[in-house]
This record gives sequence, C-alpha cells and structure tokens, in this order.
Amino acid sequence: MRRRTGSEAVRDQADSSATNRETEATMHVNRTMSVTLAAGALALLTACGGAGESMAGHQRMSSSAPAATATSPSPSAAFNDADVMFAQTMIPHHEQAVEMADLAATRASDPEVKKLATTIKAAQDPEIQTMRGWLTEWGKPESDPEGHMGHGMPGMLSEQEMNRLEAAKGKAFDKLFVQQMIAHHKGAIKMARTEQKDGSNPQAKELAKTIETTQKAEVEQMRKILDRL
Repeated sequence: MRRRTGSEAVRDQADSSATNRETEATMHVNRTMSVTLAAGALALLTACGGAGESMAGHQRMSSSAPAATATSPSPSAAFNDADVMFAQTMIPHHEQAVEMADLAATRASDPEVKKLATTIKAAQDPEIQTMRGWLTEWGKPESDPEGHMGHGMPGMLSEQEMNRLEAAKGKAFDKLFVQQMIAHHKGAIKMARTEQKDGSNPQAKELAKTIETTQKAEVEQMRKILDRL
C-alpha cells in the first residue's frame, strides 16, 4: 500500500473543508427558505383572516340593513273630494250587486246567468275591501254624511225592486236579474267615468277605469243573454 504524501494529505484536508463549508451553506439556505416560507404563509393566513372578518362584517351589515323594496304609491298620497265620494258611493253600489249575485246562486235556472253572477261577486267583493281601505287611509267615513248614499245613486235598485227579485224564481228570475243588473252596471259605469274625470288619486282612477271596462263587457254579455231568454 502506497503511503500518502504530505501534499496529498493537505489537498484531502482542503477538499474536506470545502465540502463542509458547502454543506453548511446549503443548510443555511434551506433554513432561510423555510423561515421565509413560514413567514409568507403566516402573512397570507393573516390577510385571509382579515378579509374574512371584513367580508363577514360586510355581510352582517348587509343583513342588518333594511332591504329596499319597491312599493306602490300610498292611497293617502293625494286625493280629493271626488275620490272620497267615489269610494263612499261605489261601496254600497257594489254591495247591492253582490247581494243580487247571491240571490242568483239559489234562484237562477240559466247556467250562464249563474256563472255571470259568480263572476260579478268575485270581482266586486275585493273592490269593496280596497275602497274601504282607502277611506281608512284617508281618514274618511264609509258613509257619506251629506246623504248621497243609497237609492239615489245611478242604477241602484229600490227596496220594491229588490223584493221583486227575491220573490222570482227560475226563468222569471233569470230575465229580471239580467234586466236589473244591466241598469245597475250602467249606473256604475257612469260613476266610474265621473271619478276618472274629477278624481285625483291614481289608484282610485285606475279602479274606476277597470270598473268601466269590466262592466261594459258584462253589459254586452247580458244583452245577448236577454235576447235568448
């Protein structure tokens, strides 16, 4: 076995020292990178946590804030005497039409007359409640204190006419009901036109327009029924 010279021993020692320094440098770099990565991860978590809290806070604020909703104009926003008169007079006018329709349920014999009566009641019952709500909003009584209510309104049946209708049955009832309801509808149409001309409340005028359109169509239907009875 060859003995190592002094110069070879020196080189080996130098190589070993260089290797150790490289190893230490690599370990230092690895430690530095680990610390840097850990710090970055911590910063990211902190930022995410802050954003989450901010978002949660925003959501809490959003949920606690009152939601904006689209609402129709209040019936009390604007009205005049014509609007009040329209509601006060059309309520009893509708009530009598509903009363007549109720009679048709048990006295009419013609299927189309019965169906028409059901349609009239279904339309006018909700309108009565709507107009009562307006008067409440407006702070006005349901009854007209100046006496414009009752049988003086266009198309309203007198007590005697209502008694005749109550006493009739079958085909006689059908014919009388249609005749009286045509006159009753014509009165409502006249009242509705007055409201559209003189009223100021948008909702009241819109209902008046609906009443005119609906009841004009029903008058035409009843005329055709009357022709065949």
